[in-house]
Amino acid sequence: MFTNKGHFLYKRSIYILAIVVFIALGLTSRKSGELLPILVAQNAGDILWAMMVYYGFRFLLVHKSLLTAFFFSLTFCFIIEFSQLYQAEWINHLRSYPFGALVLGKGYLTVDLIRYTVGILIAATLDKAANIR
Repeated sequence: MFTNKGHFLYKRSIYILAIVVFIALGLTSRKSGELLPILVAQNAGDILWAMMVYYGFRFLLVHKSLLTAFFFSLTFCFIIEFSQLYQAEWINHLRSYPFGALVLGKGYLTVDLIRYTVGILIAATLDKAANIR
């Protein structure tokens, strides 16, 4: 059906679409939190961010397994969260900008590690269920 190159292009286009969708959902959840149930408003942004990270790694590592993307995504999210314990002036300056705050976060929260794990588990489950071959 597809050539090898065409197959990877197809898979990458699916993952790019997922990245865009989860960025949009995540930003919407942050902007419209007051319209959401409290449990959703408190957790959705981090869960959706982690899902976007997972699909980003699937895009980059399209030829690797879901488990590989799961591992790299979880590691990346945890590193970002633990980096929030580091409060040097230069990185706090980056965090003061909206994009820097979205990528680097602002303050360490242990519960975020749980949110990231849940988000990546959901994303990997959806990925497996979609069975993109």
